[in-house]
Amino acid sequence: MRPLFHPEIAEVPLEAILHALSDPARVTLFVDIVGRECSQNCSTLQAVLEKPIAKSTLSQHFKVLREAGLIRSERRGVEMLNTARCAEVEARYPGLLAAIVKAHSIQRQAEAEKTSRPAGS
Repeated sequence: MRPLFHPEIAEVPLEAILHALSDPARVTLFVDIVGRECSQNCSTLQAVLEKPIAKSTLSQHFKVLREAGLIRSERRGVEMLNTARCAEVEARYPGLLAAIVKAHSIQRQAEAEKTSRPAGS
């Protein structure tokens, strides 16, 4: 089995991180990983998405997050466990991930409020 690629954070440009988090599914997956204290497998994280997506698409999302230096993935048998690399990213880009997580939370709250209002109000 081919080893997983995990770049050194010093080699990850800001644009790669922003690109990885520009997709709504990827940012949702990443924020959920950040909010958990232990590694999560891909199947568990699929439940945080609004719509079911194919396993191959989910794998591609994790690959993009991994190659942008945002997560570390580890194979354990047939499972792939994912952990956020927040401390490393924070050392390279102070405040970036906290701002993104906060902005994502604000956006989700606004979306929830919008959908909970009766139509026409």
